[in-house]
Amino acid sequence: MRQLVLDTETTGLSVELGHRIIEVGVIELVNRRASGNHFHRYVNPDREVEAGAISVHGITNEFLADKPRFADIAKDLWDWLGGDELIIHNAPFDVGFLDVEFRQCGIGRPLAEICAITDTVLMARKLHPGQKASLDALCRRYEVDNSNRDYHGALLDARLLADVYLAMTGGQSMLTLDAAQVRNADGARISWAQRLGVRDQTLVVLRPDDDERAAHLERLKAIAKKGTLVWSGDLPEASAPA
Repeated sequence: MRQLVLDTETTGLSVELGHRIIEVGVIELVNRRASGNHFHRYVNPDREVEAGAISVHGITNEFLADKPRFADIAKDLWDWLGGDELIIHNAPFDVGFLDVEFRQCGIGRPLAEICAITDTVLMARKLHPGQKASLDALCRRYEVDNSNRDYHGALLDARLLADVYLAMTGGQSMLTLDAAQVRNADGARISWAQRLGVRDQTLVVLRPDDDERAAHLERLKAIAKKGTLVWSGDLPEASAPA
């Protein structure tokens, strides 16, 4: 299953007033894990970036002057999205801008026609009614480290949103002690293996003794008398009730 966590930065807040996209960032998730693949481009919008927008994302007109136009990246971005699910925070904003940009490049189909779109703002409001649903608020709620977010940024925010989305929709996606993280007394992130002091130790396997195996077998026989015994193929000796 491929999912794409997407964010954009723009020259201003209103696509109806002719504002344009200046940055696109997309993180790829495959089976609920970050694949390591991403799409990231800065775009020259052929118009001035509003001062208020610069104060939010820090992307200046001078920085964008030598960047490609959206038309130069449109096909690559469209092909990369590939009709997969898009996970976006406040999706109507980003999708509205993208639809206009694609349309101006001759790609007339709305994204919603080729991609399922999940809005994490709506998801957060349903999960936490009455609570703040901003990305910063959700990072705090789900203990996602956003300490480097001095400015908004499409790729940075997509990475943060990916972590928030995974936490919102089922928590950890890796079931190893070395991968799951917690915080130590100083607030630093460490693995559960480090927290428990078992990182370099051999896993101890406790096997049942004869009495425990006999009790287990009797329990399976009792289950078999009432219906189908799911584990009978794995435990031949318990396949038939006594």
